Amino acid sequence: MAIRSPIRVLPPEVTRLIAAGEVISRPLDVVRELIDNALDAGATRIEIELEDGGLGLIRVRDNGVGIPADDVPLAPQRHSTSKLDSVEGVDQIGTLGFRGEALWSIAWAGNLTLVTRPPAQVGALCLSAQGEERHLSRVTAPAGTSVTVRRLFSRLPARLRTQQPQASEVREITGLVGRYALHYPALHWKLVSNGEVRLQHARSDARGAVASVYGPLVANRLLSVRSEHISGVVSRPELTRPRRDRMHLAVNGRPVVFPAELQKAVIAGYAELLPAGQAPLCVLDLHLPAEDVNPNVHPAKAEVALAELSRLADLVRDAVREALSTHPLARTAPALRAAQPPGASAHFPELRLIGVYRDTYLLAEGEGDLWLLDSHAAHERVWYERLDRAFGEGEPVELTEPELLHLTPEQTARLAECSEELQAMGFMFEAFGAGLARLRALPAVLLGLPAPRLAESVLEAALAGDDPRRAVLARLACSPALKAGMVTAELGERVLGELAACATPYACPHGRPTVVRLSERDLAHAFGRRGPRDLPRGRDLYEKPLSLDPNELPSH
Repeated sequence: MAIRSPIRVLPPEVTRLIAAGEVISRPLDVVRELIDNALDAGATRIEIELEDGGLGLIRVRDNGVGIPADDVPLAPQRHSTSKLDSVEGVDQIGTLGFRGEALWSIAWAGNLTLVTRPPAQVGALCLSAQGEERHLSRVTAPAGTSVTVRRLFSRLPARLRTQQPQASEVREITGLVGRYALHYPALHWKLVSNGEVRLQHARSDARGAVASVYGPLVANRLLSVRSEHISGVVSRPELTRPRRDRMHLAVNGRPVVFPAELQKAVIAGYAELLPAGQAPLCVLDLHLPAEDVNPNVHPAKAEVALAELSRLADLVRDAVREALSTHPLARTAPALRAAQPPGASAHFPELRLIGVYRDTYLLAEGEGDLWLLDSHAAHERVWYERLDRAFGEGEPVELTEPELLHLTPEQTARLAECSEELQAMGFMFEAFGAGLARLRALPAVLLGLPAPRLAESVLEAALAGDDPRRAVLARLACSPALKAGMVTAELGERVLGELAACATPYACPHGRPTVVRLSERDLAHAFGRRGPRDLPRGRDLYEKPLSLDPNELPSH
């Protein structure tokens, strides 16, 4: 039987620890709060240093305006801030920080050391804070502020035990700093973890920031967006990905979670230019009146409430559409039916090749209908299953000349996270300095495979998703597969036979259909024919016509 405890008021030392945990729950929170403070201070150079995933040390240095000596003792006190001074100010927040809880929470979560000096001040002040303990001293330091946090959560063992692995935390902090760099490209950024540079960006424009974070090839495929209240860049239609993790938004300089309605507006701006299930890269900044934005709706300030969201969605859609206006619209899809297996035990239909169209598409007859096969997608499926069977057989082959690869900061962090899984697949990568990795061995099945940039393609695919094996096989299957213009009747016959033997013949490894069907009934209707065979039969009973909207069709 439960025994009810009496209601009691918690002692101050307990409430402080609870409140500190609401603001600082992981090293990433510390980094975000300190970056916000640096940006509010007008810094043009921000450097972040980590040790042990941020649990051992976090240091953020900036060249901002600094804190005057008389204000330094107030800095770590709760709800002390220079950014808000009245009730009216809550509805007119124009800074990234405003609650006055960051330094106070950090001092209770770890050991805080703050060194600061305004440019016009002689000598700097050093503040050490740990819980309620405070210590001030005079030091020599350059203009700006340096905040160091050591032994994070050392006094909170339960919080410390629930932290995620250091490699994962560093990867997410790298992504966070990269987001700030994307939205503040005119600043100098540098992130170092355990002595290794994970991200570095010199002052430039939005395209340069994308190059620092995602690489120059991506940066070269961007279009500028400029309209009322909106600025930034979007990718060209050919640069898409199945996830929306490279869609970034900042509101009045604050990087926030992209509202779903505004994400849909960006995608709607592409209309038929964007395949279904694909998302572009975009870095957009909304510049709105302070009274139309409420940043005080999320503990980590990662979300904001926006007035007239529907109107903003229209503005975003129109701005993206305008940026893409020089690109021709994609062609509409034919009224075909996506073929699919009629049952778990059903086999691929027996097809007879009747022709090859434009040296690319196979025309076949089967089950009384006309079938069209994309020879590349079909051959990809054949190669995927062939490689899948052979993958992992034999010992990895050590390369006589290891290949050196350049990695983005996030790829470097991801490689450290999944290196064991890659090694189990037969790939042996080793770190080789900042932003570099070396491939020392690969699976024997890949020797002689006609795949250009083999090592680079494998690493890029393995690090991009949650299933490295599948991603690598899909990428490798693409290279030896038949290309447009290569198909002959003889090769077409061979592909038909090999596809029929596949375990999953109806889709290529990337999810595109390998085969579509033109129903005899639909063909008859197109010519206005009616007759005894007009009733739906066979596959017509469960296969629906493909959408006429290319935006709903899967893509490579």
